[in-house]
Amino acid sequence: MRLICSLFLILHITVTAFATTHPGRTHPFSVHDMLAMDRISDPQVSPDGRGIVFVLRKTDLQDNRGRTDLWIIGVDGKGHRRLTSHPENDFNPRWTPDGKSIWFISTRSESSQVWRIRVDGGEADQVTDVPLDVANLLVSPDGLNIAFTMEVFPDCNTVECTKERLDEIKAKKTSGRIYDRIFVRHWDTWKDGRRSHLFVMPSTGAQTVDVMQAMDADTPSKPFGGPEEITFTPDGKALIFSARDVGKQEPWSTDFDLYMVPINGSTPPKCLTENNEAWDTNPVFSPDGKTLAYLAMTRPGYESDRFRIILQRWPAGRKRVLTEKWDRSPSSLCFSHDGKTIYATAANIGQKSLFAINIKTGKARTIVEEGSVSSPGIAGKKIIYGAGSMSSPVELFSVKPDGRNVRQITNINSETIAAARMGDYEQFSFKGWNDETVYCYMVKPVDFNPRKKYPVAFLIHGGPQGSFGNTFHYRWNPQAYAGAGYAAVMVDFHGSTGYGQAFTDSIRGDWGGKPLEDLRKGLAAALKRYPWTDSDRVGALGASFGGYMVNWIAGKWTDRFRCMVNHDGNLDERMAYFDTEELWFPEWDHLGTPWDNPDSYEKHNPVNYVKNWKTPMLVIHGALDFRVADTQGLSTFNALQRLGIESKLLYFPDENHWVMKPHNSILWHETVIGWLDKWLKK
Repeated sequence: MRLICSLFLILHITVTAFATTHPGRTHPFSVHDMLAMDRISDPQVSPDGRGIVFVLRKTDLQDNRGRTDLWIIGVDGKGHRRLTSHPENDFNPRWTPDGKSIWFISTRSESSQVWRIRVDGGEADQVTDVPLDVANLLVSPDGLNIAFTMEVFPDCNTVECTKERLDEIKAKKTSGRIYDRIFVRHWDTWKDGRRSHLFVMPSTGAQTVDVMQAMDADTPSKPFGGPEEITFTPDGKALIFSARDVGKQEPWSTDFDLYMVPINGSTPPKCLTENNEAWDTNPVFSPDGKTLAYLAMTRPGYESDRFRIILQRWPAGRKRVLTEKWDRSPSSLCFSHDGKTIYATAANIGQKSLFAINIKTGKARTIVEEGSVSSPGIAGKKIIYGAGSMSSPVELFSVKPDGRNVRQITNINSETIAAARMGDYEQFSFKGWNDETVYCYMVKPVDFNPRKKYPVAFLIHGGPQGSFGNTFHYRWNPQAYAGAGYAAVMVDFHGSTGYGQAFTDSIRGDWGGKPLEDLRKGLAAALKRYPWTDSDRVGALGASFGGYMVNWIAGKWTDRFRCMVNHDGNLDERMAYFDTEELWFPEWDHLGTPWDNPDSYEKHNPVNYVKNWKTPMLVIHGALDFRVADTQGLSTFNALQRLGIESKLLYFPDENHWVMKPHNSILWHETVIGWLDKWLKK
């Protein structure tokens, strides 16, 4: 094993150095190039609008993990330099109001604590020294206080109480846990009674205050929420945060509300959105502090409902729905300097575009359409944002509010990209279910020759409310298949996001209907449109809902594919309800519970058609996947083996719904592409 790790390390070093040492030589894109790409996240514009601090993640194959540091660059693209260089992780940077220092979280003290470093150099100073890990750092507008979250037992009055209880649990000779409510486990973690609570501390350092004391809820939302779900009020005297405080209904409720609480915790949190039983989140204040904007859904129990932007005159004015007529679901938000415009990102016909929404009229216009835009921020007269595509990881860009003068600020991965040959890609549309327009991406094989015939990797996205959009993916990257000599075809079937809410809603109670018809017609359209594809050599691959669909196709579309790959997919939808953790999801998509509406669960249940299976299948699952329990993958493999169908199981005891560790990612890609090669290459 040590020899294998050394070989991977050597290969990683070779990939990253290749473009520099051999500028005239390149190679087809592979998983090694994907891992060699550095990842930009969390860009924060300085108070004077001249600089940007951001997190840069590098893959460390020797330690089998990602490492993060803070970097700084000018908005003009000059002065790019590394701010922190400790072997441990530095992340979550936030500027001080005077722009002279940056607060951040680091694991350099053997736990996650808040640190501060001057922008002009010097050593970082540790700010917090609490016995628990901190997360989700924010700085008040006046710089007098910082806020962060910690995992605590709600009935503990002090942080030390939580630490003592954890030590007591660790010292016990028994390992059993007793539960009287769900969640028992969530995403990839067994619950132990702790909650992510919001704490406030003076920036000079003093006693921390749990402003959610005794509140049996988390902020931010788990497992994927972040600091964007929390903000200080403009005067710095209170905090607003999103949390779901619904008692035992938590696993089947999406009733996240906004709460306000004073920074000294003198009064309990006050609910600001009690009348809305659906999701409320992402509070943002206008520059003059007179308007609160946030995102809100309208349908309880539906996590893929359309977010609207809500405006409230602060502090006690009426609320107004700004984007009721805009058929897109915004995510990241920020105000223009004059407060007359909100800039937002939203999925948009296979892209994640940047939009400007007029505060008075609610009318939206597109600023940056193509690619996958993230983290917009204001720097003087420019908008700063991150953007990636199928041919590039995220880099930082600037653009004028009218969409002119797009300028790339960073070129972090230019050499690595130059060393790897990628496939050209394009989007096309076809007539799908009910002759409605459906979109599809095609990525051509590397070194494409129109006189050759190429096998096809037919990729099916998860969700199902998701999209295989124009982004650089670190798990399901179509360039990995293009680099291996395949044409990658990706259909955004009914249920996908970014094509209007009705399109997303349309598969409720119809998982195996509209999506399957779109996949049939989309593959046929691609094979006809691109005559160089080999219709006899096609493999289907999918994860999550895509894995479910692979199982469904195996029993309902039995003569199309030479092989299949099923990653973390359900075999039995009825049993999957009892296996999973977030119950609102199947209850919405399958129109109730299995005991109230059993027909909906059985209508499109792959287990009912196992007898029709005959296609060779690779099954992949992670033991820490509590969203789609590993028994579903093991059941799929059992059925394949019992039927005598050629099959293989790749099982990760240390991965969740995703494959995150670098060496596991390499094994995943080599196994998957090896499986395709076995069945699809002549």
